[in-house]
Amino acid sequence: MSEPIAPADVEAVAAQLGRVPRGIHEIGHRCPCSLPDVVTTEPRLPDGTPFPTTYYLTCPTATGRISTLESEGVMKRMEARLAEDPELADAYRGAHEAYLAARSAIAEAEGLDVPEIEGISAGGMPTRVKCLHVLAGQALAQGRGVNPLGDEVLDALGPWWQGGSCVPSLAGPAGAES
Repeated sequence: MSEPIAPADVEAVAAQLGRVPRGIHEIGHRCPCSLPDVVTTEPRLPDGTPFPTTYYLTCPTATGRISTLESEGVMKRMEARLAEDPELADAYRGAHEAYLAARSAIAEAEGLDVPEIEGISAGGMPTRVKCLHVLAGQALAQGRGVNPLGDEVLDALGPWWQGGSCVPSLAGPAGAES
């Protein structure tokens, strides 16, 4: 079983999402302003719903910028490159496998069985690109070098936090100067 999530983190994520978060396993990554920007979710939500999105991006600043990238056709261009570049496709398949392994480890640690989403990662992996938010969330939570397209999304975002915390009243001591 995972450690309980700090109430301040739940409050921050709720403020970011505009709703009470569900099924948080742990904080997957923190923004330089100290707030969570990715939560790692349980593969089965408390109401029993299977939930394949293990790495859920919560920062509204980052999600807004990523939505702009999606509207500009970045996903279609990335998917076209997967079809043309076998090395990129292999690395993306590896990201899919890393995603599945992480979710499997959480399920095992929590004693969960979720056959409904077995073999399904998120974001279109391993052959499609359908959600840049998921790819960025994985790149933040699992680190650069795991998902090449997630890394590209982070590069395209640049330092999204420099404008200040997405929830200024909750930002920690690191502030937006990081």
